[in-house]
Amino acid sequence: MSQNEQWSSRLGFILAAAGSAIGLGAIWKFPYTAGQNGGGAFFLIFILFTLILGLPLLLAEFSIGRTAQSNAVDSYKTISPESKWYRVGIMGMITSFILLSFYSVIGGWIIAYLYKAVTGELTGLSSDEYAQVFGTTISNSFVSISAQFIFIILTILVVARGVEKGIEQASKVMMPALFLLFIILVIRAVTLEGSMEGILFLLQPDFTKVTSQTILEAMGQSFFTLSVGVSVMVTYSSYLPKTQSLPRSALSIVVMNIFIVLLAGLAIFPAVFAFDLEAGAGPVLLFNVLPTVFGQLPYGMLFFIAFLVLFLFAALTSAFSMLEIIVSVISKGDLKKRKKWAWIIGLAIFAVGIPSALSYGVLSDVTLFNKTIFDLADYAVSNVLLPIGALLISIFVPLKMKKSALYEELKRGSGLKKGLFETWYFLIRFVAPLLILFVMLDVLGIW
Repeated sequence: MSQNEQWSSRLGFILAAAGSAIGLGAIWKFPYTAGQNGGGAFFLIFILFTLILGLPLLLAEFSIGRTAQSNAVDSYKTISPESKWYRVGIMGMITSFILLSFYSVIGGWIIAYLYKAVTGELTGLSSDEYAQVFGTTISNSFVSISAQFIFIILTILVVARGVEKGIEQASKVMMPALFLLFIILVIRAVTLEGSMEGILFLLQPDFTKVTSQTILEAMGQSFFTLSVGVSVMVTYSSYLPKTQSLPRSALSIVVMNIFIVLLAGLAIFPAVFAFDLEAGAGPVLLFNVLPTVFGQLPYGMLFFIAFLVLFLFAALTSAFSMLEIIVSVISKGDLKKRKKWAWIIGLAIFAVGIPSALSYGVLSDVTLFNKTIFDLADYAVSNVLLPIGALLISIFVPLKMKKSALYEELKRGSGLKKGLFETWYFLIRFVAPLLILFVMLDVLGIW
């Protein structure tokens, strides 16, 4: 495949890749997952996994994508022809398909809440009333499916326009605006009366609550928020010119990711404890807490509307990458085919996601392994498919790519020191696969 498109700048690539990482993984998933797993201890383990596993794996995916300059399936074929390793890319496509099917449901919730905020339905409510409104909203089949459909359409429209004109341009506007408003929200949250308990909950580890499941959740969170293990970053890095530094780009994305996760925790947990809400409330946490926080600000509902718009932007930048990995493989760089397949695949994902959209409504009693359809899809992606994908990538890179060629690729545009390269190579060859395998076996009860 001839790669016809590229990012116009390193900043455009970093913002798009960070957008893929930052999205709902950091803002929606982290607060409630940390709330259910001890707060500070989970946050610390998450940071360790992000640095020891996430960053090396991100660089590994970057190395694959830019070396091959092709999509997530053909990249593996180019590097290791006559082998079955291309199936890692196919698994990434399947994972992205499942992930976007339930991820778009949350995007739909944001859209539904945005409509209610604009029309005044959320003005002047108590925290209990916000929880009731949210429960009513997501249990309404028509609202859930309609909002999910709108989210998918927005995703399709951007991806269909291509890499530079679609994904990059959207990310350049959406991401800086999100950072700015998030900082304003954090300032307000930490100045609430009773907020210190929430700050300590996030920053003061309590290791008595740590279990093997906590560790797996933290590892899955680091993969989820960095978009590694699914070959999305193989696709994104394939559009990056050879002159750009892969290590600097990867480090920038990781730092931005940890920073926004910290901001998410500081925006949510101080408010949770200040208003005596439940930190482990689950996926609905963000939609119940944030309106209460904004309600304490002058012109609070205007701030909340602005935040919902930007929260939607963050969700969309992640959705772009999930759809892009599939479209790029099928369209083979042909812009006309890209537009057609973006619509076909996007609408198929919407159809598959409908049961997840109904998991809090008419299908709430339908469970498998004691999980709703929505929760099962989330668990399968975060705790099974992403770790397996990351494990296979950590094996593929040192096994099928020459060490000298890897060093030259990572050294381009950065002058990477040999010692740092050797540290990365050790982590990706030995530490990453063993650690991923150990945690997975322990949770499965095999170890």
